[in-house]
Amino acid sequence: MGRLSTLFAPERVAVVGATDSEGSVGHAVTTNLLDSFAGEVVAVNPNKETVLGLPCYDNLAGLEDPGSVDVAVVVVPPTVAVDVIENAGEAGIENVVVITAGFGETGSDGAEREQRLREAARKYDLNLVGPNSLGVMSTPVGLNATFGNEMASDGDISFMSQSGAFITAVLDWAAERDVGFKDIVSLGNKAVLDESDFVAEWGDDPDTDVILGYLEDINDGSSFVQTAREVTQDTPIVLVKSGRTDAGASAAASHTGAMAGSERAYEAGLDKAGTLRVESVQELFDYAQILAGQPLPDGDEIAIVTNAGGPGVMTTDAVGDSDLQLAQFGDKTFSRLREEMPDEANIYNPVDIIGDAPAERFETALETVLADDNVSMAVVVACPTAVLSFEELSERVVEQQERFEKPVAATLMGGKSVDAGANVLSEAGVPNYFDPARAVGSLDALRRYREIRATEYEEPTTFDVDRERAREILESGARRGSNRLGVEAMELLDAYGIPTPQGDVVSSPVEAEAIAEEIGDDVVMKIVSPDILHKSDIGGVEVGVPVEDVRDTYEDLVVRARNYQEDATILGVQVQEMVDLDNGVETILGMNRDPQFGPLLLFGLGGIFVEVLEDNTVSVAPVSETEARGMLDDIDSAPLLRGARGRDPVDEATLVETIQRLSQLVTDFPAIVELDINPLVATPDGVQAVDLRLTLDQEKL
Repeated sequence: MGRLSTLFAPERVAVVGATDSEGSVGHAVTTNLLDSFAGEVVAVNPNKETVLGLPCYDNLAGLEDPGSVDVAVVVVPPTVAVDVIENAGEAGIENVVVITAGFGETGSDGAEREQRLREAARKYDLNLVGPNSLGVMSTPVGLNATFGNEMASDGDISFMSQSGAFITAVLDWAAERDVGFKDIVSLGNKAVLDESDFVAEWGDDPDTDVILGYLEDINDGSSFVQTAREVTQDTPIVLVKSGRTDAGASAAASHTGAMAGSERAYEAGLDKAGTLRVESVQELFDYAQILAGQPLPDGDEIAIVTNAGGPGVMTTDAVGDSDLQLAQFGDKTFSRLREEMPDEANIYNPVDIIGDAPAERFETALETVLADDNVSMAVVVACPTAVLSFEELSERVVEQQERFEKPVAATLMGGKSVDAGANVLSEAGVPNYFDPARAVGSLDALRRYREIRATEYEEPTTFDVDRERAREILESGARRGSNRLGVEAMELLDAYGIPTPQGDVVSSPVEAEAIAEEIGDDVVMKIVSPDILHKSDIGGVEVGVPVEDVRDTYEDLVVRARNYQEDATILGVQVQEMVDLDNGVETILGMNRDPQFGPLLLFGLGGIFVEVLEDNTVSVAPVSETEARGMLDDIDSAPLLRGARGRDPVDEATLVETIQRLSQLVTDFPAIVELDINPLVATPDGVQAVDLRLTLDQEKL
């Protein structure tokens, strides 16, 4: 166990604010502890001599041997809570649960109070839960240090929630479904301990088989990713993350920022962390039960055994909607099914053993398909009939699952008649669902977790780059007083080894002509202004300009820019080598810095239709070579990169390396808030970054 072991397995708990006034939080917490806690409960209240038969102490320092208190539960007004935390630290108490509300969730005064609470906890190196928390539970020692109305039943699931009300609802729901827990914590405001701390703790806990969480945000995305990646190699993490919204993306200055948004950052971050994300409480516990009770499959092939055609078809449809596949039986399996099943039965997958099937026929069919090496898992779908005992069926399903050690889920489709059988299955760790789609979805979760465990995480490549030159370019932009840079900063990409077309930004027609002559062919010319984001919309881009027209084109571009915005800052005109777009694919590569997870890379189909098609994928930087290559696979237009319709495939290796190099750039410079390379033209001969736009946070330079 880790540093929080005494928080969940204390021998002595003090309630600061204990009271015998019914209806109060202090009364509820003290009563809950007295009802179930195996250790000693100590009451602290300077206004009482006794509480619920316990002698009362004025403060923690006044206790006999205060250092022997493992956990102090604080239920006092917020105005004195910080003093109590100081008192706990001075007394040598390591764990504090602050149930009291009235902190950061209430406004500026509360936020200031929470900051003082945090400082006090850090001063004494306290493990502090909350504030604004329901409390903590741990079933092995009967710890119910909450003001909830339900004590959890024993189990091997540990659960954290950012909503205390969600915990009370879940416990009420779980009580009717025989779902048990090991530890439960209400995170509250997460002033000190957050989700990463509890994931780390439960990852080291041999009695926690599955970690569940309801989260509204994540304090430190990078820390969470690193911690969860380690934990999920042994212990699955299943999360509900609420707050699916793209509202924050509307204010972004770049294409990448507009298409990223916090929701996509969470999707990418939680995926990188190796967690299983679900959308409902039902899925949360469906996954938890099967992950805790069943082995991981060695393949994706599923067999269906049913006594009803319609539900069998429903189950087959669910398999089609998942990443599983119907198993193809071997000849030996067909022979035995043909021999053992009635003539009217369907011996192909899904196996329909028809409506008069007793438990013995189910057992024979299940035994036969599980014995097939082509079958990695099975689902048993049964509707009630006069000849079928669900209890007997469940016993036989359990026997066969244990014999073959392959994951099995059941769908007993009935009401009260299911209860006895469902209890048999539950005790053996075989999950049962009324809806066959839930059974298939849960088996698919086992497949997903198998892939997570098999993932080998590699360190990102570190390229030899000119970091100092890059810093000079960024600082020169900041010195101009602008937080937005464009093609005038193309040398930034050169410094990090990202190929760019030949060219330069010039400030006169004569210089423009000289660059065009040096290139020796028709050129592209673009107005360069931090105040004009969409240059093509105002006629600020000319393509295929011959050398003899370069001077006049320079003047035209400047005039158009002035007509569009008279006070715009004009840095000059970019004269650039033309890139062969006919032989390439226009992609976009960019970054938006997320407040939780840091730099969020975006890659996808680029060019002028980037915002219309929105064919892109995101990943949290820094990315490894495997992750960068996976970004190419993730977009729908990936066939265009690989030579669709007779086109030559692009140089994928260079494209993957370019993603990695940009990942290194934005990781090295936190001052880069947003960045777009659009288009990044990928050709069979390499890549060319044609255009650049970025936003700086000058205070971080």
